[in-house]
This record gives sequence, C-alpha cells and structure tokens, in this order.
Amino acid sequence: MTTTTDTLAAALPVKQSDDPGARLLIFGMRQMGAHGLGDACAAHAFVMAFGKDFRRPLILLRALMQEMSESSERPIQIAPWCCPRMTANEATVLAVLGRVRGNREAAALLLSDLLGVREAEGVLATAHALSQAFADLALPLEP
Repeated sequence: MTTTTDTLAAALPVKQSDDPGARLLIFGMRQMGAHGLGDACAAHAFVMAFGKDFRRPLILLRALMQEMSESSERPIQIAPWCCPRMTANEATVLAVLGRVRGNREAAALLLSDLLGVREAEGVLATAHALSQAFADLALPLEP
C-alpha cells in the first residue's frame, strides 16, 4: 500500500538546503516557473538579497530559465514556492550551478542529462555566469 508520505517523498526527494543562496535561487526558479520570467515576487526577493546589485543575478536567472525551457526535450519539474523539499530536477539545477565554476565537465553532463540533449554549451555558459554572479555578491552556490 502506498501512503501519501511515500508519494510525496517520490515527488520531492531532496530536502531544501539551508544555504541562503540556494534557497533564493530555488524561490526565484519556482516563482518564474509558475508566474513567468517577469514575476515581481522573484524580483523583490533578489532586491532584498542583493540590494542595488540585484539586476545581474536576476537577469541571468531569467535567461537561464528561458534557455532551459527552450532547449529541454523534457519537462523540468518544479515544486510550489512553499515546499521545504525539492524535486530531483531542482536539485540537479543547484548541482549544475554549484559545480560549473570548478568542474565544468561534470556540470555539462548533469545539465545535458537534465535537459535530455547531447549538447548544452549555451545553457551552460549562462549557468556559469549566474553562478559567478551569486559568488561575486557573497552568496556562492556550492555543490
């Protein structure tokens, strides 16, 4: 017999990180995924986290979301903003962003697997720029 807890654990297998950068990124992804790239709540969260320097990471997250959406051969599952757990796809995006600055090859493999494509260099370049923006603004995304 399958319980609700088993079903929830299968849909949201990863506990969300306590890291503020990762939590901000996941919140932004979820908001933009649900309400569009111009979501005001996501923009507000980036303003509150980064102050006057919010534009670079916000625009790069918008670009990453757009590029992943356009190039993916399969749906990328995201959870509602309030879930304390993550989908496997959300965890993979965090893993890509955490690895791309130090291990580009591993990040490329993870991203290609997530998107279901052989080559994802354009999306990987945007992921690298986004990861660097978070690091430059004192919220590095670690693997």
